[in-house]
Amino acid sequence: MTSAELRRRLIRPGLRAVPTPRANPFALGYLALLLGTTLYARFGDPETVHRLQSLSSTDAHNLLAHPALSLVGSGLWVAGPVWMPYFWAFALTVAPLERRIGGLRALGVFGAGHVAATLLSQGVVVAAVATDHAGAELLDAMDIGVSYGVLASLGALAGLLGPTGRKVALGAGLALIGHQVVGDADLVTGVGHPAALAVGVALWPVVRGGGGGRPWRARRSRGGRVAAWAGLRPVPRSS
Repeated sequence: MTSAELRRRLIRPGLRAVPTPRANPFALGYLALLLGTTLYARFGDPETVHRLQSLSSTDAHNLLAHPALSLVGSGLWVAGPVWMPYFWAFALTVAPLERRIGGLRALGVFGAGHVAATLLSQGVVVAAVATDHAGAELLDAMDIGVSYGVLASLGALAGLLGPTGRKVALGAGLALIGHQVVGDADLVTGVGHPAALAVGVALWPVVRGGGGGRPWRARRSRGGRVAAWAGLRPVPRSS
């Protein structure tokens, strides 16, 4: 393989998969917002940070008292003190989905996963408390973060990939969910994470209809697989 063919088949598709402000205004803008709130949570006044996060939490009591504020506010924070894992999560899920279907539709997928998984998981919490299967303190447990939106984006992206890419994407999502369930048997995320992935899968007809055609099959070359994950068209072979 010549150097020109290598650039055409591998390097160029790989570079085109890198998020840029022009191709990924939603993904990069959201990441910048999360970076800001993460830095504030780390270096800001601890009492103020706790008050803001408590107000943003989508626990059952907050959802009843101010549903819109908590649903929007909870998506402005990351769960934990480290931001960098979310950069990679967005780069591998939200960014390629946005490149394929556009920023507004990507926002819709992200928001649908965040809202639907939150409401379902908190509904399960309420039912568990009402039937004495969980303590009442779970109704006030802090629930913030963007993992539901990320998993919904991953599920939706899988529908735009070829058969192999789809299996890899869904397998990765299920592996992450399984690892979380085994490592931290939390009722809220134990329900919310698989629900969010399922929301993304349920949106396949929508994202396929808005993405300009059927998903194409990735070539066997490494460059083709990179381009497929990024939602790009395969590079034609030279004659």
